[in-house]
Amino acid sequence: MPVAKILLYYAFTPLADPEAIRLWQRGLAESLGLRGRILISKDGLNGTLGGELGALKRYVRRTREYPPFAHVDFKWSMGTGLDDAGRSLDFPKLSVKVRDEIVSFGAPGELRVDDAGVVGGGTKLSPDDLHELVGERGDDVVFFDGRNALEAGIGRFRGAIVPPTETTRDFIGLLDSGAYDHLKDRPVVTYCTGGIRCEVLSSLMASRGFGEVYQLDGGIVRYGERFGDDGLWEGSLYVFDGRGSIDFSDHAAVIGECARCGTATNRTANCTDASCDAEFVLCASCGVAPCAAHVLPAG
Repeated sequence: MPVAKILLYYAFTPLADPEAIRLWQRGLAESLGLRGRILISKDGLNGTLGGELGALKRYVRRTREYPPFAHVDFKWSMGTGLDDAGRSLDFPKLSVKVRDEIVSFGAPGELRVDDAGVVGGGTKLSPDDLHELVGERGDDVVFFDGRNALEAGIGRFRGAIVPPTETTRDFIGLLDSGAYDHLKDRPVVTYCTGGIRCEVLSSLMASRGFGEVYQLDGGIVRYGERFGDDGLWEGSLYVFDGRGSIDFSDHAAVIGECARCGTATNRTANCTDASCDAEFVLCASCGVAPCAAHVLPAG
């Protein structure tokens, strides 16, 4: 029986002709019946694709045949299912685009990339390295969430700092405001879903005088594979596809709070008002929020 899977991956590497890469990647993904999103820039590749296991394996093999992508770290997870044509139910279509940035911090001129990846980024920590650092430095270690506040609302590392961001572009202003200057002399561990945002965020922090910056290699996904819900992570992992969120075990904590009634939940919902593009942590009993004004508790 066909198995539905989802791939999450990225590569920071100089690309001389992003448009040629776009055409190749789109043709490859289309030929295999895959759906999802792929972004390409002069600095690399960022993608998440869903489809049948065999088709995704062929995609991985063909993509790694291109030398700059030979060492891409592909992260696998279970998909919801496949339609009658064998296409992923977790994505409505395939989108492959060229952008100035493969992760949108709004600072393409600051990012430097060579054949080894991002230049000047934080020291990479495996999940085991992270535990070793915390064991040695204890509460001096600061976890710094590199995602938006909504994502952190349903899952985050215990005691993490969660900046009040709606999009990744908000980080530049917050860092430049001096709001986190008090962390410049402490060990700061940046983390995000699969690792890509922290590649950039850690380099931005280092260039702004943060003296001891780390990034969780492979992101929360790799940490969850290693320690599940028996380590430093709490809650559910927000994902940008039809699943909404995933848990690493059958005993994941539910740390999100419904914006309307305060009930514990790991559910998020988009606003249904055409003039509002917000998303909220909202329990199933409260339904889908029509707009922010209707999310706030009465009284």
